[in-house]
Order: sequence, then C-alpha cells, then structure tokens
Amino acid sequence: MVAPELIKAAQSGDRDALITLLREIENHVYRTAYYILGNEQDAMDAAQEALIRIYTKINSYEEKAQFKTWVQRIVTNLCIDKFRRSKPTVSIEQHDMNFTAGFTVEDEVMNGYIAQDIREAIDKLPEHHRSVVVLRYLQDFSYNEIAESLDLPINTVKSYLFRARAQLQTLLKDYKKPRSDAIHG
Repeated sequence: MVAPELIKAAQSGDRDALITLLREIENHVYRTAYYILGNEQDAMDAAQEALIRIYTKINSYEEKAQFKTWVQRIVTNLCIDKFRRSKPTVSIEQHDMNFTAGFTVEDEVMNGYIAQDIREAIDKLPEHHRSVVVLRYLQDFSYNEIAESLDLPINTVKSYLFRARAQLQTLLKDYKKPRSDAIHG
C-alpha cells in the first residue's frame, strides 16, 4: 500500500511526505467508509475525519501492525461510531456507468442493478457483519488483518463472515434464477 520510507519520513516531521502519504491512502479510506456507511456524504465526512486523525496520530503508528491495518482500524472505528449516531441511509444517486468492451448495454445495465442490489443487501447487514464483509470482500483483507483491524478474535471474524454470507445469500436469493425479465419487461 504505502512505502515504509514514506511512513518514516512522515513520522519524522517531513510535511511533504505526510501530505503524499495522505494522498496515497485517501481513495482507500473513502472507499472503505462508503461501503460501511452506504452514503456518499457520510462517507466523505468519515473519510475526512479519518485522514485528519491519521495526520494527527501518525506518530502513534508502530511497525508491529501493517500500516493498512492501522489505517483500516481508524476508518472502521470512525464509521461504526458514525453509524451508531445516525440511522443509515441508502444513497439513491445514479452513478456514471463505464461501458466495458465486450459487454452489451443490457449487460452493463444488469450489472448496475446487481451492484446496487448487492450494496443495498450489505447495508441491511448488522454493523459488525457489514464491517467484516467490507474488509474481506471489498478491501481484500485476510482474516488476520480483519481480526487485527477490528480487535476481534479470528474465530469471531470467521463466524461473522459465515453469518453475513448466509444473510446475503437470503437477501440475494433472486439472483439464483435468470433475471432477464428485469430488462425485457
């Protein structure tokens, strides 16, 4: 994720290194916040707050943990706090679609519907299940990294993922059968 030299330079007071470091992680921080909170504005607020916290606490980072795990813990904890303070909302904003070579317009539209349904299903999970799903499947964290980020025993992480997958399977059961009727009416 980030070069260790950049982290050390930022910790030693190099302002340019710290700014570079924050720029390198800002998309990752926002993406995590968005998937946990499910709302663009809340995610932007949480990401900004996380970056400020990283900026002010960079000297507390110790190499015992991976930097991305340390950052992830900050972001996840802020999002969980924000989620607890307010009810989650589902963003209904339409995002630009990027058309990929080899796919038809119908494929892209279906993929957009599927992605939105998956996001909505993830939003319906309890916050502790949503956090492990986001870290595992959207941020590609290992079980150990998730356990470290959320300060949970590894068996609890596995249990949460198992339950979350079962819940998602139930919520998304309609995708087991073809959904061509969604486009063709």
